[in-house]
Amino acid sequence: MRTPLYKSRPVAPYPPTEGIERINDFILLSEGLSNSYMIETSEGNIQINAGMFFEAPIHKANYEAVAQQPTRYLVVTQGHVDHVGGTAFLREEWPGLQLIATSGNSEHQTYDGRLARFRAERSGFAFAQTLAKTIASSNEKYGPLPAQDAPTPDIVFDSHYAMELGGLRIELIAVPGAETNDSLIVWLPDHKICFTGNLFGCPFGHFPNLITIRGDRYRDALVCAEAVETVKALEPEMILYGHHAPVIGRELIQEELGCLKGAILFVHDAVVEGMNEGKDVHTLMQEIALPPELEVGEGYGKVSWSIRAIWENYAGWFHHESTSELYSVPHAAIHADLVDLAGGPAALVARAREKLASGQLEQAVHLLDTVLSQGDDADAIDAMIETHERLLEASENFWLSAWLGNQISLLKARRP
Repeated sequence: MRTPLYKSRPVAPYPPTEGIERINDFILLSEGLSNSYMIETSEGNIQINAGMFFEAPIHKANYEAVAQQPTRYLVVTQGHVDHVGGTAFLREEWPGLQLIATSGNSEHQTYDGRLARFRAERSGFAFAQTLAKTIASSNEKYGPLPAQDAPTPDIVFDSHYAMELGGLRIELIAVPGAETNDSLIVWLPDHKICFTGNLFGCPFGHFPNLITIRGDRYRDALVCAEAVETVKALEPEMILYGHHAPVIGRELIQEELGCLKGAILFVHDAVVEGMNEGKDVHTLMQEIALPPELEVGEGYGKVSWSIRAIWENYAGWFHHESTSELYSVPHAAIHADLVDLAGGPAALVARAREKLASGQLEQAVHLLDTVLSQGDDADAIDAMIETHERLLEASENFWLSAWLGNQISLLKARRP
């Protein structure tokens, strides 16, 4: 019987650390918010992913403590900021360094940069404290650092790029759409090793994030499933993932990727079937669950969130539930009326307490949101804190846990 691999692997990404792990006699790992790797050859080295601007000096120091040859190439597996941001630093330190990316990289970085402030603020609840400490430490050790980079690649390709360095054959394969529109994998055909970056999301063996809490483009479930098949078809014996330790063993990898693809397709097909039956998105979020044989983790993406992402990716934001969806006035505009009709906050808080006692935590949040949108009522704040603490106890998802924990801190700060 299958024991899902995700149960034995961590979920949260690590901040960069001093020191490297040797994967084999020619591959080094330097962990960070996204893993960086170094492929060593007799004719020079290839670094995979630059890290953020404050991570690049750490990665460089880690590699130079061990590597014997100069670094000639930098490959970015996607255009996200935690993959490309340290490029300026590495180019200054390694003159002649050539950056390789897919032809979609420029579009993705432009897209990312357009909403950089928006997304930074929206992801701050999960990463702000960790990043602040790491940035301060890196500045103290390495001095002033270049700003976060949005680099222009030196070498671009559309679908496939082959190269040989020091007798090592390397293939770069574009796999757009599963994580970003410029995603690629690095394949070493003679060694059956595949560097996937974050192609399937942050932690390996978990349901993909089809939409992110920080705000991003929807990712198409069928495209994600096809990306899984692209890697599976290579029959790798080792996957060097975007986070945490390698995944080793052909049979294990085939089993895990087959299960992941099956899980994505199962959810996709169940949503489509439900939509055609006229079911609303919230009903589908409550009804659809993976069968035991397709168990994957939900530590970064969640099946219920992906159900909504699939629904809206197909149907858009209008759910045909209320005329109010088609106008600009939000439901919160009548919260004051509801509080007034209830005779004041106390009645709504009391009803929320009843919901809380019966385990209807999400309904309690709705009632308390109505009260707290009108001001800092002490009883409502206390009830909302307790509700969030109960939700946090049940959460196994990195993003959800970070959100709930941050909300608890903010609510405590609001106590009169």
